[in-house]
Amino acid sequence: MSPQDRYLTLLTSLPAHGPLFGAKQTPLSRLRLRMRLNWLEPDDAEDLARLAALTDWHQQRFDVDDEDVVHEAEQAVAQIHNAFTRELAAWRLELRTLVAALRRRRAGESAPSGRRKWGFGRWVPHIARHWSEPHFRLERVYPWLPEAERLMDDGDPLGLERLLLGAVWTHLERVGAGHEFDFEALVVYVTRWDLVARWTRYDADAALARFDDLLETALDGVELPPVA
Repeated sequence: MSPQDRYLTLLTSLPAHGPLFGAKQTPLSRLRLRMRLNWLEPDDAEDLARLAALTDWHQQRFDVDDEDVVHEAEQAVAQIHNAFTRELAAWRLELRTLVAALRRRRAGESAPSGRRKWGFGRWVPHIARHWSEPHFRLERVYPWLPEAERLMDDGDPLGLERLLLGAVWTHLERVGAGHEFDFEALVVYVTRWDLVARWTRYDADAALARFDDLLETALDGVELPPVA
């Protein structure tokens, strides 16, 4: 079976995604998805693994400084064979750089020096030049930036998470148009699966925290019997 026929068979076997924020669970389990991905060509499997490593928050390292992180990211992106996957990885790292810049500025940090790498992608010099201007003068390129800053100011991490996941989902709809039964379509599917998994996990954690808060409020002033 040719790779094209294999990917056609693979994609038609995968259950469709519904709306991101209406999902209660992923359309199939992580184990079943991994089993299906065993059909990938070796180079494609490597590309998908590199994309996951670059964009999965749980795989990020915090024991190295920014310059080393950026250098490693640049090397990893350059090693991705497929142009579509490479561009998607770069776009998501640029989004992360923008959010990091908003957080740094909100924390009172001054504009980053050009002597050290602190972020990834084409907008790093632009952000530094326009550090003190609203939304770094990038709101036309990234319309979600003003809302992201407002949510940070309001201390609304759930709202910010929803906004950013929605921005990635919308970007996937745009770049995935025209790809139906090829490797690029599979990259879009797996990335969407990751977004659904992240949102449903985050939403469940937030709901549990809200329940705990409500329970604590309801029991305020109530004396509970001692545990035997």
